[in-house]
Amino acid sequence: MIKPELLLMDEPLAALDQTRKQEILPYLDRIRAELKIPMIYVTHALDEVTRLADHLMILSQGRVRACGPIREVLARIDVPGILGEEAGAIVEGRVTERDSEWHLIRVDFEGGQLWLRDSGEAMGQQLRVRTLARDISLSLEADQASSILNRLPAEVAAIAEDADPAMALVQLLVGAPGETRLVARISRRSVAQLALSPGKPVWAQIKSVAVLY
Repeated sequence: MIKPELLLMDEPLAALDQTRKQEILPYLDRIRAELKIPMIYVTHALDEVTRLADHLMILSQGRVRACGPIREVLARIDVPGILGEEAGAIVEGRVTERDSEWHLIRVDFEGGQLWLRDSGEAMGQQLRVRTLARDISLSLEADQASSILNRLPAEVAAIAEDADPAMALVQLLVGAPGETRLVARISRRSVAQLALSPGKPVWAQIKSVAVLY
């Protein structure tokens, strides 16, 4: 077909190693962005989905477990067994500052800002970044004596059981009035020790952030 109206891709990168995937993903992203052709992308690889998708449908045992805008679906905590260790959230923002001394860039998003490693992104460039739930810890106070650069004031929105009985998933609202949602995976013991409950203010300490594009 010369002018397709729809692209259906069924695990197109499944046979490739991670290096080759990272080489091809930008081309798929360009097809989506420049040609503006609707794409249905079937995969088990969440890193591919978070790079390419605007909407996400999660299927399990032939049933739809979640469906909607990708930022909303990934920030949900009622599907932990499906996402497993890949549970997390997506943040979209713009590069607003470059720190040449420490080789960092600042990305401003709805509700806050993140400092990331400078990989040559342009000032003003729109970025999509991903935070994994396992890379976010929580504190009741802002810990200034820490190596963690990204500490955001947040509010507990909801708490749910994790597939691991020792752990829990905590959904967080960042900014006022909660423009951005993050997810943290912490131990159930920590939930009890911090007396976490919906509405409680906390500090989200983000240990790692991955730039998707």
